[in-house]
Amino acid sequence: MKVAIVILNWNGRKMLSEYLPAVLDHSRDEADVIIADNASTDDSVGWLHANYPGLRVIALEKNYGFAEGYNRALKQVESEYYVLLNSDVEVTPRWLVPLVDEMDAHPEIAACQPKLLAVHDRSSFEYAGASGGFLDRWGYPFCRGRIFDTVEPDEGQYDARKEILWATGACLLIRSSDYWAAGGLDGRFFAHNEEIDLCWRLHRMGRKIYCFPDSRVYHVGGGTLPKSNPMKTFLNFRNNLTMLWKNLPAGELNRVMRVRCFLDYLAAVQTLVLNRNWGEFMAIIKARRAFRRWRYEFRSPEDIARELRMKPQAVSDGRTDFSILWAYYVKGYKKYGQLP
Repeated sequence: MKVAIVILNWNGRKMLSEYLPAVLDHSRDEADVIIADNASTDDSVGWLHANYPGLRVIALEKNYGFAEGYNRALKQVESEYYVLLNSDVEVTPRWLVPLVDEMDAHPEIAACQPKLLAVHDRSSFEYAGASGGFLDRWGYPFCRGRIFDTVEPDEGQYDARKEILWATGACLLIRSSDYWAAGGLDGRFFAHNEEIDLCWRLHRMGRKIYCFPDSRVYHVGGGTLPKSNPMKTFLNFRNNLTMLWKNLPAGELNRVMRVRCFLDYLAAVQTLVLNRNWGEFMAIIKARRAFRRWRYEFRSPEDIARELRMKPQAVSDGRTDFSILWAYYVKGYKKYGQLP
């Protein structure tokens, strides 16, 4: 088929049993549904074979994480469009139709997402992507409908189709040609920030990313790692810094990195002093150390020097020109609609 929905699973039999039936019921006429299993140690694969014997399962030999797991699975899938869909997403009738129709009509769009709402509160946006994502000048992500920990109720305020900087990896529809032209997800990230990095690269290539809220799905969120988890904190900080290192214009790189160094250590101290959370504090410190150790695997000093000799990019890198930290904590702007 033209569309392949690929669900990456790792020890998620409970999620599959709860949400896979709706994916099959509401998508099988428009797409092939494929499960890619990251070497689960639960009974996921056995359960799939017993209950859905005709469903294609791509069994990976070990847990490659979200990013490399998808890369290895998608190399075995032939279709015009890929849909990267989390196992904890509840889809709705005909959810796929408006996404594919828009992509068919607009070849300049590389990827898109639906409106993402919360399973636990179906009238609210969901943290992981809401109604489309952006980055501020220092690389902090935020969404239409979610800034930091403030998630807005869905009152139709963000129902307009909109160009965005990044689409959520919880439910991402992307042209296969664009996926591979941009190099796919960066497998070294393992998990977290990898879809933002991919979308940012696509944006810098001159391709467009959109949110089409005519389509809506519901997301549990935190299905693999809970929100307050030192490993999740480590991956978020390390990968966010690495994403900046990879994608920032050379002329901005040093300034942004200096500011982020200050802000990251400030966040670490705040976590320790105000929240008395030693695990989260150490996760931030370890993330910065890990970034310093491996950053030249991603961007060499020679690459940076070469960029400095080049003309400025013709395409904007897509970040906003304000600080979301300042807007949120100092100005008190808690909703996307209040931002400058």
